Amino acid sequence: MYSEAKNAIPTVDLSPFFNGDEIGRKLATDTIAEACQTYGFFRIINHGIPPKLLSQALDLSKQFFALPDVDKQKVKPMEGWKGLFPAGYARQPEHSKDKNEYFLVFVPDFGLNVYPDQPTEFKRVIEDCYTRLEEVASLIQEIINNFMGLPPNFLKEYNQSRNMEFMTAHRYFPATETENNGISAHEDSNCLTLIFQDDVGGLEVLKDADWIPIEPIEGSVIVNLGDIIQVLSNNKFKSATHRVIRKPTHRHSFSFFFNIDGDKWIEPLPQFTTDIGESPKYRGFHYKEYIQLRVRNKTHPPSRPEDVIHVTHYSI
Repeated sequence: MYSEAKNAIPTVDLSPFFNGDEIGRKLATDTIAEACQTYGFFRIINHGIPPKLLSQALDLSKQFFALPDVDKQKVKPMEGWKGLFPAGYARQPEHSKDKNEYFLVFVPDFGLNVYPDQPTEFKRVIEDCYTRLEEVASLIQEIINNFMGLPPNFLKEYNQSRNMEFMTAHRYFPATETENNGISAHEDSNCLTLIFQDDVGGLEVLKDADWIPIEPIEGSVIVNLGDIIQVLSNNKFKSATHRVIRKPTHRHSFSFFFNIDGDKWIEPLPQFTTDIGESPKYRGFHYKEYIQLRVRNKTHPPSRPEDVIHVTHYSI
């Protein structure tokens, strides 16, 4: 652990999980557990991903997004999993409140992806980042499994399919005098999200009614919990509300979404309900049903904010 500024998300050193330091592992596990109950966000360092690789990915992303629109549009999206996640280049619709463009890498069959011709190393670097982020996400899932008090490898076996993961490279447009919204306040619908960003900043997490900036630190990776962990734990662990505020210049970042199989049935686990005498706070649902509702939020935005679907759609 490192000392933190007031209201900064915790920073966790993962090196003990690679060097056999048992005391360090316990400290890191306890810190992540606390972060997952309070912020739903934490920062990891010494995670095994070379900082140079993360920096290179960001540089290549900047080069791609700086291309003329006519060249970016050549990287046409292909249909991903059942048409929900189109791989390739896209941008938010003009009517959207969110102002960003992105390049989506679908999983795990890289043959589904479309890559720009230039720069030539784009595909290699992106796929290397993807593989390494997946490995780190699997480690974080194991840590979460342990502090949730679940049987060994429970979450690994529960979430063994990797066929719905994806990664996106984002570019957020500069703020204007009248608007600065990059991505509206939301929670992620998955299990875990891993983020790395350039030095512009703008990512914020909501805690106790205050928006806490998540400052850029080179080589670090940000982790946040998604709705699935919140439901499984019956609200003991927090799917964090977060947003991106645009700055006077372009902001670049990558997000890796550690997902769960679409056919998986999701409901609070007995370890957090019947085993401890508590009522479930959610009714069960198939994950693909929830994803379809979340995608519809984007493709057909409701006219009233209260009609936007969140995981509370399944609240009891």
